[in-house]
This record gives sequence, C-alpha cells and structure tokens, in this order.
Amino acid sequence: MKKIYLFCDQGMSTSMLAQKMQDIGSEHNLPLEVKAYSIKILEKIMDEENPDCVLLGPQVRHLLEDTKNRLKNYDVPIGVIDSADYGMMDGEKILKKSILLMREYKEKGK
Repeated sequence: MKKIYLFCDQGMSTSMLAQKMQDIGSEHNLPLEVKAYSIKILEKIMDEENPDCVLLGPQVRHLLEDTKNRLKNYDVPIGVIDSADYGMMDGEKILKKSILLMREYKEKGK
C-alpha cells in the first residue's frame, strides 16, 4: 500500500481533498492511503507513518525548500499541489500527479 500524505497549514481543507483522492483510488482498486496533516507535525508523521509521497498544499508552497531540508534523511518524493487543481478539488488529477511523482522519483533513484 502506498501512503500519500498531504500537508498544509492546519490540515482542514486539505483533508477534503485527501478524501476525494482516497475515494478515487478506492474506485480504481488502487492500494492507497491518502491523508492530510498539519505541516507542524511533519517529522512526527514521517517517523510514525513512513509515507511514500509528501505533497504540500499551495498555501504552504513557500515551505518547499524548508520541507526538503527537514526531510533530507527520509527517502521520499516531495511535491507541491497545483493551485488550480487544489482550488477545483480535482482529486483525480492530483492523484495522477502524485503517482507520477513517485514513479519519477523511483526511476531517478532519488
């Protein structure tokens, strides 16, 4: 099972998006777990849950470099959710992009 975790400021609106992504994954019988959390507990979640992909909400995109530095000891791809996709709550498009992000990361070997 692949764990795709979304991080934003509070984890509120992003949790709705995570649920949409989870629903789409379930419809297609994909072994996925999609959850949303506050960026404030990033390391705690990384240590406890060991996600396969980290996505930042557009509202915390300015924390991308900081997040990469905080997670440099974790072997995980990190991306930012497109603002337009987020605004439209396009769970399918974001899910596809996250799967592609994981695939490209694996192919590059980081």
